[in-house]
Order: sequence, then structure tokens, then C-alpha cells
Amino acid sequence: MFKHMLIPTDGSPLSNEAIAAGIELAKVAGAKVTGFFAAPAPTPVIYQHFIPVGYLAPEEHAAMIERAARQYLTVLENAARSAGVECELEHATNDFPAEAIIDAAKKKNCDLIFMASHGHRGRRGVLLGSVTREVLAHATIPVLIFRMGAA
Repeated sequence: MFKHMLIPTDGSPLSNEAIAAGIELAKVAGAKVTGFFAAPAPTPVIYQHFIPVGYLAPEEHAAMIERAARQYLTVLENAARSAGVECELEHATNDFPAEAIIDAAKKKNCDLIFMASHGHRGRRGVLLGSVTREVLAHATIPVLIFRMGAA
């Protein structure tokens, strides 16, 4: 079975549900997990809902990314600790999150990527999110997609 799972998160509610399910699978399989968050590289432009709304020094933007990574990955760390599952936490900056996820899985020698079907960009009529589709298309290890039932 699986020995090392990568569980990416973007902090969305479905990612948090996927974390819980992924940790449960890891516990049953006796696997360790690596929690992963990918953020776009820091730039001076700040976006809100994909619209530029202001400017920020790159150092301040980088600090925001660090805070977001800590916040999102703490959810995974706490779930793993509660379940008694060994876990590591990683984050990276990359304008292509799917590429970052695949690279992290390779770097950490993971044998499974366990991820949500979609994240912050939503699911309005879309079966799979764009990042999930890219990971499925390019990963060389198994990818298990977590999807909640239709609301």
C-alpha cells in the first residue's frame, strides 16, 4: 500500500475536508504524510478575487505567504498529530501550483498525491478544478481525488 502521501492544501473548506480524509487513509495504511502549500511568487501587486487592489513591498507579500502557509498547514499538522500520523510540512512559491505539487511529491519521494477536487476557485459546474486536472495529467505517481457529494 502507500507509504508516503503528499496532501496539498489551499486552505479552502474542501481542502480541509480532504486533509481529514487523507489523514484517515494514512492512518489506516500506516503511511506518513507531507502537507504542502503552493503560493504564487511574491509581487508588488495585491489581488482580491483576481482583481488588483493595491501594492505591497515584496518582503511584506512574502510575509503574507508565510502566514498563509502556516495557517493552512497547521490544520494538517493538528489532524496528523491527533491521529498519530507522522507528518512533515512544506511550502513553495510557484506561479504554477500543479507543477509545485508534482515537484514536491518527487522531492519527498511520495507514492500518492491525495488532493481535493477543487479549491478556492470553486466548482461552478466544473467537475475538477484546473490545478487538480493539471496534477492528474502530469503526475507520474497515483493521484487520489477527494470530492464531497453534491450540495
